[in-house]
Amino acid sequence: QVQLVESGGGLVQAGGSLRLSCAASGSRYAMGWFRQAPGKEREFVATITWSDSSTYYADSVKGRFTISRDNAKNTVYLQMTSLKPDDTALYYCAAALGRKTYYKVSQYEYWGQGTQVTVSS
Repeated sequence: QVQLVESGGGLVQAGGSLRLSCAASGSRYAMGWFRQAPGKEREFVATITWSDSSTYYADSVKGRFTISRDNAKNTVYLQMTSLKPDDTALYYCAAALGRKTYYKVSQYEYWGQGTQVTVSS
């Protein structure tokens, strides 16, 4: 069982930046960030492997968001820049068994409780 705790969400103006953190109780998992806006399905944002830190991003955030991890701290980060109102959502951290990059909700075994990001126009 892996516990995930997100932090770093908040209210920011359009064009601003935020950094989300996710502390995991275990290691050697592929990690991902997802988000869910009211009335919408949960969608993939970014993922990173455990072994070589390969990354993969949703087209909607490519070039603006950066996922990274510190394996010594069992923590994954999501640096978000040039934020837009459309980025407003509850952001979830997730962990997946395996060595690849994963972008489907069903591929992740463990989930955090989420942290709210609100971008004002």
